[in-house]
Amino acid sequence: MTIITLRPRQETRQAVTAGDDDTPTVLIVEDEQHLADLYTDYLSDQYHVQTAYSGEEGLELLSPDIDVVLLDRRMPVVSGNEVLAQIEEKGLRCRVAMVTAIDPDFDIIEMRVDDYLVKPVTRDDLQEVVDRLYKIREYNDRLRTLTSKKLKRNVLRVEKTDRELQDSDRYQELQDEIERISSNVESLADELDVEKDDLQL
Repeated sequence: MTIITLRPRQETRQAVTAGDDDTPTVLIVEDEQHLADLYTDYLSDQYHVQTAYSGEEGLELLSPDIDVVLLDRRMPVVSGNEVLAQIEEKGLRCRVAMVTAIDPDFDIIEMRVDDYLVKPVTRDDLQEVVDRLYKIREYNDRLRTLTSKKLKRNVLRVEKTDRELQDSDRYQELQDEIERISSNVESLADELDVEKDDLQL
């Protein structure tokens, strides 16, 4: 796994270990260093983990490579809400869970978060939420790909004859891809134990 840590008053990021490219990347943004380090220890066996000890450092680490963000809400200078606003402004597709000591109120309805955990949290709490949010992101990414490929297939069905479609290796490859991705989407929906329409976020 990869752990990239931003420590207070340090200008460089420190890569501790390397992992494979298919491993999800989690960004932890927590201004209490002992909690940030604890959460990193909880998750580093299963995920690439990047750790920021302030909202400012969290903003520096935001990128399209991040799959899940665990975000403290109350931080000095740059709050969790401000980090959320930047995630939305940048159009990042990462899933976000607030991990905070602030009890939820009706204002969370407008917040762009996928889950809300109230401290203290356990290793199981964090691993469960990261696993679920990553699967939701993966589901939506694959559903988007599936929709695109189906639209292309529909165009070809309108513009080409049945004979042309049957003779085209590229069309058959497209059909195979659609079947494979459809099966994968169905499997992810079953793992998440929700209706497919509920996952189209």
